[in-house]
Amino acid sequence: MLNIFEALRENPEVRKFRIGDLLFAEVTCPVDDGWTGQWAHVDHMVHVLTGRKTLRTCTGSWVARPGDTFFLKKGAYLSHFEHDSDMCLLVFFIPDEFVREVVKEVSGLARTVVESEQERQSLVVRVNNDLTLQAFLQAMGVFFAGREDPPELVLRLKLKELIASILVSTQNRELSAYFQRVATLATPSIPAIMEENYCHNLPLEAFARLCHRSLASFKRDFCRVYGTSPGRWLLERRLERAAHLLRSTAMSITEIVFECGFENASHFCRAFKKKFGQSPSLFREPLPPRFRQRPAAASTPSASRSL
Repeated sequence: MLNIFEALRENPEVRKFRIGDLLFAEVTCPVDDGWTGQWAHVDHMVHVLTGRKTLRTCTGSWVARPGDTFFLKKGAYLSHFEHDSDMCLLVFFIPDEFVREVVKEVSGLARTVVESEQERQSLVVRVNNDLTLQAFLQAMGVFFAGREDPPELVLRLKLKELIASILVSTQNRELSAYFQRVATLATPSIPAIMEENYCHNLPLEAFARLCHRSLASFKRDFCRVYGTSPGRWLLERRLERAAHLLRSTAMSITEIVFECGFENASHFCRAFKKKFGQSPSLFREPLPPRFRQRPAAASTPSASRSL
């Protein structure tokens, strides 16, 4: 999977402004017929100028159309372009430390908001287009169209103004709650990162980076939270998801391997048979009628036995 923060930061052809881990970029994406995997260890906001694509994560999918703005929490997702022309995006990477700085400055003014469990586990947040967001996007459009880079102070102030507006208004309650949670944590929550990203084929080093920890501290903290190693936990969660997809969808084995983050079909089949005692194909096949459990009969004790 491609780390899009690093890819955009290092690409000399991308029009961008960079201030440390703050990154503002204007991106043109060529049409691609397939699904592509991307991830980033930095939260980012995406505004669609032209084109259309679908974003898919472990817990949901979203369609991005011209004029839409989404906030993507640190993590991985699949994207698929669904338009016959190139897609143009404005992308703004916002590190946690910058959010903490703004939350601290507006403390006392921001409304205290708590995320629901569903919101906490969602990687993608749709951003409501209010006047402050419109002003920010208009200013960024002018900056990208200019020949000279804007002053760093101006860029920081524009982004700070946008985050402050989200914190104090009622238009983006879910995003406000997320910013406030980021401000209270020294490092990202391991369960939040893992539950949203376990189905993606990322190495442990990437999961550690998403959690803003070294690999050693990630493994140690993970074991403290889950009581097992990251590798074992990932395998179990992926196999559970695969079993659910086998029984509830008509997806092919190849599609399920991709959806659940396995390296390849042979690795998946071996691990699946070891856990469930049968191959994925046999697990999926419904039992013939003569082997199905019959309704229990009160007058016949043996009829209640399950096969």
